[in-house]
Amino acid sequence: MREIANGPRPGIAQVKQGIDSLPNADGQVWREYDISPYTLRVTATNTPEQAIIDWILRETGYEAWHSSIVTVLGADERTLRVYHTPQMHAAVADVVDRFVNTQTESHAFGMRVVTIDNVNWRSRARRLLQPVPAQSPGVQAWLLQKEDAALLLAELRRRTDFREHSSPHLLVSHGQSTSISTTRARSYVRDISLRPDAWPGFEGDTTQIDEGFTLELSPLISLDGQSIDAVLKLNVDQVEKLLPVTVEVPTTIAPRQRTKVEVPQMSQFRLQERFRWPADRVLLVGVGVVPTPVPGEPNPLLLGLPLGNSPPRADLLVFIESKGKTGQAPTVTRVGANDSSKTYRGRY
Repeated sequence: MREIANGPRPGIAQVKQGIDSLPNADGQVWREYDISPYTLRVTATNTPEQAIIDWILRETGYEAWHSSIVTVLGADERTLRVYHTPQMHAAVADVVDRFVNTQTESHAFGMRVVTIDNVNWRSRARRLLQPVPAQSPGVQAWLLQKEDAALLLAELRRRTDFREHSSPHLLVSHGQSTSISTTRARSYVRDISLRPDAWPGFEGDTTQIDEGFTLELSPLISLDGQSIDAVLKLNVDQVEKLLPVTVEVPTTIAPRQRTKVEVPQMSQFRLQERFRWPADRVLLVGVGVVPTPVPGEPNPLLLGLPLGNSPPRADLLVFIESKGKTGQAPTVTRVGANDSSKTYRGRY
């Protein structure tokens, strides 16, 4: 047998020693920004500086930091370090100022998530809705006066197909990300493992799928407090049904033995979009008819009928409203900062 060599694998690419200073052929300059006025007041996450980096990437574009220009973007709990052109520093400084501005440190936002089984609510509410652009296919967005939004919610609550999926008192802090999630586990047998030492000679490989929804909101108010930028991320997963498959599991005792495994039939919806609107208005995002975020248990009386087996669907709506300054920062839950599924569409 060939002896396995110890130590790191030798590199294939040619590597040469770099220079002692950062290249600045494009006019790059090094600047350090004090972000402690924001990071020291955030207690909901161990890495509050990540929110600042995320918003810088949204404002400037991911490609601006990964091109032929040598750049640096990094931060710890007190200092943001940037190496880029003066033009890019101007955009970075604007984002940092929005975070460290003491006038917005206690600003909060309210968010409600509701579903309506029937889309006919739009016919009566149309006169209250002012359309705004939405980039994602099938998604609509509107602005409402705060009084009209309250009237619309009151009218929707009187419907028998109305359901609210978030706390009506949920508050989101300025500059932080808040995630609400409602899921349930669905178990199924995905495969079979042979076990000659145990009866009946095999065992099922059981696993779970989490179905439900997760919604993340990342709001940021402007320096003058007149407009709001927010990134909305929504994931909905639903198990429509589990399809059975009969497999043969022959043993010496039962050579014709059979059992069943299951294959999940899934419905999924994904949304990530950024919105900007006036702070004195309410933003209403209509996701469209999607898999029900919290599907109920199937009715056993309908399982054998050709009707009633279709997976549930509903019109999902998200209300986002500026609540102004609060007495104290609301308690929030920040999702993981290093989300590998994070994408930036242009300036998103």
